[in-house]
This record gives sequence, structure tokens and C-alpha cells, in this order.
Amino acid sequence: MAKDFSTMEDSNRSANPSIHEVSDPARRIFVRGGLAATVAGLLGPLAAGCASTGGGNMAAFGRSIGFKSIPMAAIDDVVVPEGYSAQVLYRWGDPVGIAGQMPVFRPDGSNTAAEQALQAGMHHDGMAFFPVDGSSQRGILVMNHEYVDDGLLHVDGMKTWTAEKVRKAINAHGVSVIEIQREGNAWKQVLPSKFARRVTAATPMTITGPAAGHAMLKTAADPTGTRALGTFNNCSNGQTPWGTYLTCEENFADYFEGVEQPDAHQRRWGIRKGNGAKYRWHEHEERFDVAKHPNESNRFGWVVEIDPQDPTATPIKRSALGRAAHEGAATALTADGRAVVYMGEDSRFEYIYKFVSRDRVKPGGFAANRELLDHGTLYVGRFDVEGTGEWLPLTQGKGPLTTDKGFASQGDVLIKARQASDALGATKMDRPEWTTVDPITKEVYCTLTNNSNRGASGQPGVDPANPRVNNTMGQIIRWKEAGDLDATRFAWNHLVLAGDPKQGRWEAQGNIKGDTFGSPDGLTVDARGVLWIQTDVSTSTLGKGEYSNLPNNQMLACDPTKGEIRRFLVGPAGCEITGLTATPDLRSLFINVQHPGEPANERSDPDKPLAVSKWPDGGGRPRSATVVITKNDGGVVGT
Repeated sequence: MAKDFSTMEDSNRSANPSIHEVSDPARRIFVRGGLAATVAGLLGPLAAGCASTGGGNMAAFGRSIGFKSIPMAAIDDVVVPEGYSAQVLYRWGDPVGIAGQMPVFRPDGSNTAAEQALQAGMHHDGMAFFPVDGSSQRGILVMNHEYVDDGLLHVDGMKTWTAEKVRKAINAHGVSVIEIQREGNAWKQVLPSKFARRVTAATPMTITGPAAGHAMLKTAADPTGTRALGTFNNCSNGQTPWGTYLTCEENFADYFEGVEQPDAHQRRWGIRKGNGAKYRWHEHEERFDVAKHPNESNRFGWVVEIDPQDPTATPIKRSALGRAAHEGAATALTADGRAVVYMGEDSRFEYIYKFVSRDRVKPGGFAANRELLDHGTLYVGRFDVEGTGEWLPLTQGKGPLTTDKGFASQGDVLIKARQASDALGATKMDRPEWTTVDPITKEVYCTLTNNSNRGASGQPGVDPANPRVNNTMGQIIRWKEAGDLDATRFAWNHLVLAGDPKQGRWEAQGNIKGDTFGSPDGLTVDARGVLWIQTDVSTSTLGKGEYSNLPNNQMLACDPTKGEIRRFLVGPAGCEITGLTATPDLRSLFINVQHPGEPANERSDPDKPLAVSKWPDGGGRPRSATVVITKNDGGVVGT
């Protein structure tokens, strides 16, 4: 999610080391020297595995990048390489496809709250393609709608504020489930579809796992602590081997109006007086007023599992995966068939997590694995100085996670996952966002988007091991487990430090081999081993200062065996590029263009909705949209 660097949530006041404090001086030289030196110095034996031909039929195509890089430009369109086409598929306000309930989008913002509940939400984000009957020509596309721009959502923006506007904003959040199919060279949405569904910030949900029924989850509306209303600020996602979608609740604190004197738990989670001013939901939906309902905020910050095959199935908040400002939930399998979920938490100085299921995945889809994510072990990462690390179990009764320290049950540990991670001494990271697992080598990657507070007063500062104070550009970290994916030790290094070599500060120059970029966010390794990188530079920063040569957000491709990075796509003005998925044959690639036209203050003027962008319709209002990219010769995207 695009945010101004100066306002990004930062509530970690623990004394835990930062990621840069555990990079020793010799190792920092490897990092600054480039990817090849890093691999040779730390992951030599692991890098050799990159030549493997495993990973399914797509691996036979190899990791090589065959397209010609496109130049960076200040444009208001989606630009892809020569020989490729980009098609707008599903825009904010398009009908989700429920039979007999398909209202038309009104470009003046006059759709009602009830109509919005049947249409694509705003600000498309994480996304996954589920093939129907194994087909690459037909499938279910599931995507997040992270947040809203009320300046575009309503006719007069927030000039007046009503209960109807709050309901409409609530219905513009959540998830879309749509059906799509390819006809010739183009994709189209299937209307109507038996799979079509909108999940919103008001959809009933079940809470399961060790925290279900905990006193901190009980409210007047739900004295059982097991039934929540809605999901929102859904950022990245995951896709399980048993065919379900994981959507992640990120910056939930922004929706709750806090109290004048928050308690220690509320402070640690960024619940403060004035938070609710951003969305103003608490003015007409009192559950978002912490003074009246102090436990409601604890019911958010979870990973939610959705069955895309059944539009009547109740979404499930999986408490065993822990509570966090969840960015994503990349899922893979151990050799014996247990699920492993890697998760980042997109806030300054927060943590990277891993969950390992107790049980093996069974054949039979979701019906056979309905409780799989309710049982297992949650870990938090500690990245040590010598380029190794350890996964620390977030298990009640182990180490400092005891009753006398405020962790009387596993529910306490999971609801207060940040405090538990503080107590264990996990490593504070520079805004960990998307995670992805290489299907060939099983290396894991995570984007560390940026952290301009590095070195600020009261925060970890410059020391001999700190490669970048005031980290405006971000980096991509990777690690390899010491054995199978359930291992508790790992080796790590930085794949790349993002930046622009034309900048004056070396901390902003980076060590990219190829096209420049900053603030990496979306991240996916596809089935043939190509690493796709998407950027989320704040609209208040694009084209300015150390981003003077980067006026638009973009998507790039990387061959991690060579470290080569090549620009594949540039997005419209004021947008973020996010949400990445593909058909099984890799001949269609889907991405999301989030908040095109967003101004520097991140809220549009309803009287001047086209001030920054006219994409994708050329008029009306700018609209977040899903774009499908294909190669004109029908080949695999990226080759």
C-alpha cells in the first residue's frame, strides 16, 4: 500500500537488533559488491541448486529473460515490451457477476452502498488464479481490495459524511471472486458466474484456532469471541495447495478511533487517538470506536481463508498464523506434505514470520483440509551476524512467553504476536512485505520496502555493520532453510539493494545489475524460476528527491541465478503496481494497477478527479483495475 514515508506506522520500541545491525563489516562488503559476490560468500552451495531443472514442466523453459527492457517514463498508461499486449480486465465498479445483480458503474461516484457490494471494490491488490479443471483458458480469479479513496468513491468525497457513505466504503473493501475465460487472444469475465462473490468489511466470518474464544476477542455483539464481521485493508495474499485463497489484513489500526490514553497493548499495535480520522467509520459504525468496543480491533490483523469454489462458504480467520499487520502469506509444502506459510509484516522495525502445520495436506481439497491451518507452530525470524538465522517458536511456556510475562495461553501469544516477538529477541526489519518461495530451489525471498526512520532519533542508527541508514530505497532479502522448509535454522543474504546509481548518497545508489528501481513490494517467483518484482513508491515521493529518475511505479523481472534485473512494465500516473498471478502455462500474466491518479496527499479532490490520471477509461474517474498481459506470439510471458 502506498504511504508517505513520514507517516508509516512505527510502534516497535523494543531493544531487539535491526537487520542491518546483524550484517558484519565483511559481509556488508559482499553485499555492496553485488549479487555474485554475495552468493559466492554465503550461498555458494545453494546457488548451485539454481541450475536444477525441477519445478514442473515450466522449468524446462529456464529462467532466462528474453524481452527487451522498456525505458522509465512519466506516462499515464500501462506500457509493456515490444511483442506484448496489455488488456484491462476487471475495474473498480465492474459487476462481480452474481446472476440478476449486476449494477452498472456510474463514473460520477453515485453508485449506492448496496450496488458497491455487488461490484469490484477499490484499490485492487494481492491476487491468485485458480484454474477450472486444470485449464489455462478458464479459471477463478480472486483478488483483494485493500482500501479506498473517499474522494473518488463518493460524488462529493468527504465534504459531507453519512452512514450511507460509511456503508459504501465498507462494501468497497475486501475481496472479489470472479470467473474469467480466454477466447482467442483476449480474456473476458464470465457473466454471470456460479463462482461470483464479494467479501466485504461486513461479511460474517468465523475465528478458529488457539485464539478463538479468547477474552480479548469477545465483544458485546459476539460474546463467544468466534464470529467477526468483515475483513479490510487486505494487502497481499496466499494460495494454498488444497485450493483456497489466503487474504491478509494489514494496516487495520487505521480504521479504529483510539483513546486519549491507550494501554500498552493498544500502543504496541498503533491504536491511538486520531486514527479514525482517516476513514471516519467510527462516526456511524460504533464498533470502530475503541472507547466503546475495546476488543474489536483485536479481531483484525489475521490471515483469512476463503474457498473460491463455494460462494456460500463462511471465510475463516486463522488465529494459529498469528496477528500482525499481515502483508502476505506465501505457502509451500515440506517434503512430507506439511504446509509452511511465510509472512511479512509491513511496518517499520517489525518482523518476518513462518508457520508450519502439524498435519500433512490430504487429498480432497478444502473439505479434507478444513482444520489444517488451525494446528501447527508459528515462528518469528532472528537474522544473525554471520549470515545465518534462527526461527524462534512463538509457543506459550517457552522462554519468556510465560504467564508472569503476560502470556498465560497460546491465545495470548497469538493475539499479542508483536509483544511475544519482542520478548524473544526477533530481528527488527525494514518493512517486510511480500514473501515468495522459489519452486525450484526452495529459497525464500522477502521485499524490505524501505525505512527512512533508520538512524532517526531513538531508532537503530549507523554502526560499522549498518549498510544503509535512512533507507529510502529498500532491498530484497533471501534465505535458504537448513534442510527442509520446517527447519529452525537458515542461511541468508541480500539478493539486491534497490536504488539509483545516479544519486549522491551511497545508501540510495543500490547495487542493481540492470534497471533501477526503489521500494520493492510485490514479489513472486513463477513456475520457471523468474522472480517478478513490483514497486510501491509513495505518490508523495515519485519523481522527487532520490526518486527523481523514477516518476512511475513499475514491474521488473529477475533471473536470480545471474542477478540480472530488467524492466517489464511501467504503470500509469499515481499508481502502485501490485497483485501478480499467472495461468499454469505462464502464457497469461495478471497484475493489478492500484490507485491510478492518486495525488501526493493520497486522497483525491472529487471536484478534480482526473487531475493526476485518466486511466483506464480516459474520463470519469480513474479506476484501479486488473490487467492481463500476453505475448503476441502466444508464448510464455518473459521468454
